Amino acid sequence: MMATAHAVYVYGIVPADVEPQPHASGIGDPPSDVAVVRHGEIAALVSDIATDHPLGDPDDLAAHAKLLDESAAVVPVLPLRFGAVMTDEEAVENELLGEHEDEFRAALEELEGRAQFVIKGRYVENAVLRELVDENAEVARLREEIHDKPEDATRDARIALGEMINQAIEAKRAEDTRRVISELEDFDPLVNQRQPTHEEDAVHVAVLLDSSRQGDLEDVLRRLAADWDDRVELTLLGPMAAYDFVMKQAPES
Repeated sequence: MMATAHAVYVYGIVPADVEPQPHASGIGDPPSDVAVVRHGEIAALVSDIATDHPLGDPDDLAAHAKLLDESAAVVPVLPLRFGAVMTDEEAVENELLGEHEDEFRAALEELEGRAQFVIKGRYVENAVLRELVDENAEVARLREEIHDKPEDATRDARIALGEMINQAIEAKRAEDTRRVISELEDFDPLVNQRQPTHEEDAVHVAVLLDSSRQGDLEDVLRRLAADWDDRVELTLLGPMAAYDFVMKQAPES
């Protein structure tokens, strides 16, 4: 029987003095052991992978993110995109770390003491519809027109109402996103406005800021949640690796 060929999966770049935690695990079933490949002042978090291992499994994607996020909670991490595979550790050291040493070191210095957080807000459906009806007489008229009437008989009115509601929610989303970002100005963050993932998304932004300000960030969001009680449901994700700001692609190996 032929032995299975193996390669090296790369998760991200970290300072050279990092040691993998005893509980750290990578992709695969069973989960692979995580190792460190070093070059000068930088290093890569890696694990062994069979060359015939199909990438794209949700469990692998979750393991990739879990390792990076747990690492980012204690050290600066430059995440690589999911699916970065190189031939061997020598290629990681020379082709990835060696050829990009200055760039990676500078990026890690920028990330020192900082972490990414994602702020997500979702409109409460009934509440936002009440707002739209109160603010827009045409929305109220169309809703009344189609109330208790067959869909076939009110098709045009339903289409017009749907378009009007979508446009109004887009305007509200832009306004509410601006408010959230303005509330964060004191944190001097980097901000990336993400695309909505749902038609009722109110806010979806990633911010990079000092990890020490997490408590202050939570306080701001609690105040906003109180102001938006029963209108917008806010959630905060993080701290996590800075995917939105410094994600890198590994070179072809």
